[in-house]
Amino acid sequence: MSYAHRALEQGVPLTKRDIYYRDVILFRSQKIVDRFIDDLAATLQRDRTDLNIRATSKGLICGSCLVIRLMAGEESLRLNDHEGTLIPAGEDVGQLEVENRVAWVLVVEKEAIFQTLCQLNFTKHPSLPGPGLIVTGKGYPDVATRRLVKMLSDKLPQRIPIVALVDADAYGLDILSVFKYGSHSLRHENENLAAHRVEWLGIKTSELSEFKIDPNLLIPITKYDERKARKMLCRPPENLPIEWRNALMHILKIRRKAEIEVFSNARTTHPVTEHLHPPSLVHYLCKKISRFISGMS
Repeated sequence: MSYAHRALEQGVPLTKRDIYYRDVILFRSQKIVDRFIDDLAATLQRDRTDLNIRATSKGLICGSCLVIRLMAGEESLRLNDHEGTLIPAGEDVGQLEVENRVAWVLVVEKEAIFQTLCQLNFTKHPSLPGPGLIVTGKGYPDVATRRLVKMLSDKLPQRIPIVALVDADAYGLDILSVFKYGSHSLRHENENLAAHRVEWLGIKTSELSEFKIDPNLLIPITKYDERKARKMLCRPPENLPIEWRNALMHILKIRRKAEIEVFSNARTTHPVTEHLHPPSLVHYLCKKISRFISGMS
């Protein structure tokens, strides 16, 4: 609490990482610092930013249809279509300027997949109905990434889908849940962080046959996967849509999970017609995003 008081008194923001390194022996790990700060904010019924403590940003965004105006002066971040831009802390964002032609927003669980899509200029892929934006929180998202997705959710017209690409396992669905419903640790901030418009694009084990993916590419679940899935199944219906619940039960039944990379490593189950059914991730995303857009028009 003394660190927060000093940060407020001096008007100099601290990061969680700064606090950890001020007494590594005392805190022992970054997770302990994170939990203490979140508990302090919850106890005081304040946002963490009210304590003048911020998390180090890690999320990335790609897509030239967006300009992020910063609070400081006239500075702004102009995004491009071939590489990610670090998402600034929410308190540094003044406003978002989104071009009218933007047609979709894709939230990606994994940074490696995000970087691949950036290198392919996927935001302007000719097979899509229009240009879009790609966001990644590099796994479980930080507050800055969640706040940006929430801002996009509030700003963009309802006809523009905001969809998430995660692994078909309990952890992937939990990451999706953090974006859509918020997290337990920051439940006092969920009103400002939960983007309820985010929908599950994929991947889904139930649709792999449609895209000619060999089921032998699925990976056996671990005891941690099973424990996470069973814990999620205990959530109330308002925080666990029936489709998610059925997916978790199916994963537990077949004891297999599918990672996004299944589309990168896949070989069609019909070798003779492989050229007619390219099992690539780009093909999958173009088809799924187009379906979302047509379904919302």
